[in-house]
Amino acid sequence: MAHVLVVDDEAHIGELVSLHLSFEGHTSDRFLDGRAALEAAKTQAYDLFIVDVMLPGIDGVALCRALRQHPSTRKAPILLLTARRDETDKVLGLDSGADDYLTKPFGVRELMARVRALLRRASTGAPANGDEPATDVIRRDGLEIDPSRHQVTVDGRVVETTAHEFAVLKVLAANPGIVFSREAIIRRAWGPGTHVTERSVDTIVKRLRQKIEADPAEPTRVLTVWGVGYKFRDVATP
Repeated sequence: MAHVLVVDDEAHIGELVSLHLSFEGHTSDRFLDGRAALEAAKTQAYDLFIVDVMLPGIDGVALCRALRQHPSTRKAPILLLTARRDETDKVLGLDSGADDYLTKPFGVRELMARVRALLRRASTGAPANGDEPATDVIRRDGLEIDPSRHQVTVDGRVVETTAHEFAVLKVLAANPGIVFSREAIIRRAWGPGTHVTERSVDTIVKRLRQKIEADPAEPTRVLTVWGVGYKFRDVATP
């Protein structure tokens, strides 16, 4: 079972989340501010972070960025809780490194469904639609994508990717030269019922390019097909 860090300045929400985590056998530590949560994350191992956006000390977006930069926390999935319904705020959260978001007020069943999906993908690399993950290593244009280890290597250098970034890259790199619409990427990477939006795909691709391209402003691997979507360049397998 998972060890989860929950940080929300509304104590009753943190208690509710922890209670329902315990019902499924998970343990959790609760914090009311971002700074205390970050210090704990640096000294203890967590399998999942549930982070409120509006926090004293360090806000949730800044906390997500800090978690993604620290070696011991960069791979753990992050579920962002937000009271803001504006899509711009949700994209900002994903851009900071969060893997998923949930808008307040939320239902407990939906919360736990998101938790299960994030933990499942983190532990097995399985897509959200429940299909068995591909285990063959994908090699394309200096990239090596290993689904079984959830690892991406660029020109011999391991780069850290979030679950969302890995899922998008795997879909594109496994089908070089094939153009995918944003909707098709969502369908192939996560299946039905996902809360990833088409605009979120743009954010994920932007983050991916910063990690795998020599010049993210002039990408040579993940290419934009204007008015359609994205594709991985059509290259021979090394």
